[in-house]
Amino acid sequence: MTGSPGHRVRELLGRAIAAGLFPGGAALWSKAGEEPSVCVTGRAETRPRQRILTEDTWFDLASLTKPLATTTLALAAFRSGSLGPGTTVGEVLHETDGSPVGDLEVHHLLTHASGLPAWLPFYSLTEGRREKLIDVVRWIPVEAAPGSRVLYSCVGFIILGLMLEQLSDSSLAELFRLEVLVPKRLEDDLGFNPDPALRDVAGGAARALTEERLVLDLGLDPKWVPPVGHGLPDDGNARFFGGAAGNAGLFGSLRGVQRLAAEYLGHDAVVLTPEDVRPAIKSQTPGLDQERGYGWQIATSRGCSAGAALPTSGFGHTGFTGSSVWAEPEGGRVWVLLTNRNHSEQRGVDLHPLRRRFHHLAFSPD
Repeated sequence: MTGSPGHRVRELLGRAIAAGLFPGGAALWSKAGEEPSVCVTGRAETRPRQRILTEDTWFDLASLTKPLATTTLALAAFRSGSLGPGTTVGEVLHETDGSPVGDLEVHHLLTHASGLPAWLPFYSLTEGRREKLIDVVRWIPVEAAPGSRVLYSCVGFIILGLMLEQLSDSSLAELFRLEVLVPKRLEDDLGFNPDPALRDVAGGAARALTEERLVLDLGLDPKWVPPVGHGLPDDGNARFFGGAAGNAGLFGSLRGVQRLAAEYLGHDAVVLTPEDVRPAIKSQTPGLDQERGYGWQIATSRGCSAGAALPTSGFGHTGFTGSSVWAEPEGGRVWVLLTNRNHSEQRGVDLHPLRRRFHHLAFSPD
């Protein structure tokens, strides 16, 4: 591809839309001290009506919730002393004390090295009853010795979210609003439970087909899968938890994602200090099968979506809905790519090649 970075990124997204990867794509790339570049193309929604994507459209960020919301809150709790890397689940969620889950430490949850399963449908396991949740959590099987391997786990971050709520006596959504969004002045760009009447929210899946299949595979009843809807997170557990869970549920715009990710680079940082950030963006899992910091994946992880454009110090994350954010400290660069891949039918396409290409084209001079 030739032309300016903006032209090349627009052409890349246009080809992806034409190939049916997603209805619309929004990209932002920024460098310390420079105004961010933005490229937006395609549709925010195709059903029941056609709606054009804009720079202000909010996307379901899915698993970007893990580093941007849950990890940020955990790091702030470390500084306040209410939580520490060595705090066990049982010390906070007392009902789990004495169980394998209760013995897990926070740093295991943050690095996906807890041995907990990748995913569980809490809505089905509890038959839709929140009062049964803690009993289900207590008896979740630990599949590997803590610290022995990296097994990417939504379950671990859901538990971490429950711990943060218990410590603050507040919902995760409200805690995030007060501790992060208000001081960062990001309430117009990030948040849980967006109101589609007030926000331009990209369309989501018309049906939770993937989760229905996964629930059936576990021999459980899919009738407990919470219904989908405009402005609701694609993740069923997040819907079950009222729109905000430790693993998913966050929505936001390009600039919202970029500004909060840049907090980890020290740019206009008001929530986290360099000392807070250090363990989050450095590998805490040396010698294991993935390089993970606290909440973030490190660019040296084999097969990740970073690509050759990022140095080994880069860190980032992806989301099931088609979202991703990557950053690198040396140049102070941030790449954000948001798509509505699951609108209106959930697509299983691999977006890693597109993400790697975007990272290369956005800053490449040729």
